[in-house]
Amino acid sequence: MTTQLLLKYDSFDQTALDADAEARGQAGLTLLQLWTEGAARWALFTVNDKGKAQTWLSREGALGHPPSASHLLETV
Repeated sequence: MTTQLLLKYDSFDQTALDADAEARGQAGLTLLQLWTEGAARWALFTVNDKGKAQTWLSREGALGHPPSASHLLETV
């Protein structure tokens, strides 16, 4: 099974996403897809380390630009 992280951003900043690429990589996250739904954006990441991914997600909230929804998913 593969773990993936699906994030929804109601307010999206492409520059912030690009600037965070190194931190995401260190957290074991790899961006697979980015979708648009009106003003919202959805991002799908492969997760190599669930613990690091959760720590990264907590840090995103602390920085003031967290996703509005997050889902850790397992492929079947």
